Amino acid sequence: MLLCGPSGSGKSLLAARSGLPVLRLDDFYKEGTDPTLPTVPASSDIDWDHPASWDADAAVAAIQELCRTGRTDVPVYDISLSARTGEETVDIGRTPLFLAEGIFAAELVDRCRELGVLADALCLSRGPLTTFRRRFLRDVRESRKSVPFLLRRGWRLMRQERSLIARQTALGAHACDRDEAMGRLAAAAAGRCATARTAA
Repeated sequence: MLLCGPSGSGKSLLAARSGLPVLRLDDFYKEGTDPTLPTVPASSDIDWDHPASWDADAAVAAIQELCRTGRTDVPVYDISLSARTGEETVDIGRTPLFLAEGIFAAELVDRCRELGVLADALCLSRGPLTTFRRRFLRDVRESRKSVPFLLRRGWRLMRQERSLIARQTALGAHACDRDEAMGRLAAAAAGRCATARTAA
């Protein structure tokens, strides 16, 4: 089960409330020293909201291993440091479904479908103003980046939110609010959407 949506839309909270095992796709960000990181046009800021800032191949490999064996080793990423700080094991046991959540999850829809492990793909949407407020308060509370950076990023993302959701739905994710998302998660957990023994 893939869960995407704008940063601050409530993906992590929804994932926690779902009761399903969770694979945090944000842990597959590239390190801040990686020379392939994209930058915001006309700026020196790294564009952490661009898919090129993230290692999609490693994320797919982790999903595939979880589906095959029920466990996989993943990096632990510190957003405030823009660096990987360790490694941990995600173990879903014999659970028939798990949730892979992150802002780039929609980038994996086609690949997961081709692998036969996709149960559903959801794009959580709560409105640009709500998302801006939630994202900014969370990022300041967690000291993710400097306040000026967070304000620049937040303003840019608020203006881009509708086009971001349009892109994620074009990639195959279903746009929905929290209540509908919970309903689709419940349906998948009940086996009405799963396409494999263990599905992402």
